[in-house]
Amino acid sequence: MMNMLGLELRDAAVAAVAVDDGGRVLARAALESTGDLTALALEAVDAVARISGPGPLGVAAVQPESTSVAAIIAALKQRYVGPFLQEGLAPSGTAAAVAEAWIGAARESRDVVFFAVADHAIAGIVRNGMPVVGARRRAASIGWLALNPVEREDYRKIGCLEAEVGATGIVRRLVWRIKSGDHSRVAEEVGGDLSAISADRVLAAARDGDGVSISVVRDTARYLGMAAANLVVVADPEMLVLGGIMTSPADLLFELVSAELARRLPRPMLGALKVAPAALGADGPSIGAARLASAALP
Repeated sequence: MMNMLGLELRDAAVAAVAVDDGGRVLARAALESTGDLTALALEAVDAVARISGPGPLGVAAVQPESTSVAAIIAALKQRYVGPFLQEGLAPSGTAAAVAEAWIGAARESRDVVFFAVADHAIAGIVRNGMPVVGARRRAASIGWLALNPVEREDYRKIGCLEAEVGATGIVRRLVWRIKSGDHSRVAEEVGGDLSAISADRVLAAARDGDGVSISVVRDTARYLGMAAANLVVVADPEMLVLGGIMTSPADLLFELVSAELARRLPRPMLGALKVAPAALGADGPSIGAARLASAALP
């Protein structure tokens, strides 16, 4: 039996796991900080390695081209072995797709598309059991999918899809509606301090029947459904796995996105497609990174 270590680098947080070669999580550590992400990454990996013992380390990142990633990788190389940077650093969406195809919702499928949204929009593709990364490891950079013919400054900075469906985009659209005169209980909940509104609060208000929040969520689902349909058309997977906000508020977004898919995909393609919520949650990218650190991929 071989243990493997996996690390995901987020904006101001890290998540590490140790797994065995059957995918069982032996240890996990999730840490947040506004300070030195390098020290945080070392602390998290050290914590799980102390429990599981040493093993190859794989790394995934929400923003793999961030300037801070290279420094973190360099520090990790001093303590751990495994594929790093160009040899194996994976976008978080790719790593999550690998994990879901290995032990998650798509474990019986060889061709899988993973798509999730939280603070960022991420996606990954597994074809015949192997991750598809592209010539420069930018395959499935879903946040940049162009879905609106209008050109906006934030689209050019972070991508059209991410600007609309990432946490900041969801909040922006609700705030715009409130400032335009629409009444939402969310404004009352934050005492009029619109800067205190979060995406989670918008989703919760929609579940509780707030009309403006429901409208924002429906618009979000429309963008998500278009993006998911485009991924399916390009990759032609056996299974589409939906994660992030499309998993937890399943009473809202999962069903709405599924309905949007049904409107946009040809019937034969839709009929052959399995759609499932992600099974591994926040652990997915770090589990996938650990899997990519091994030589066990088919």
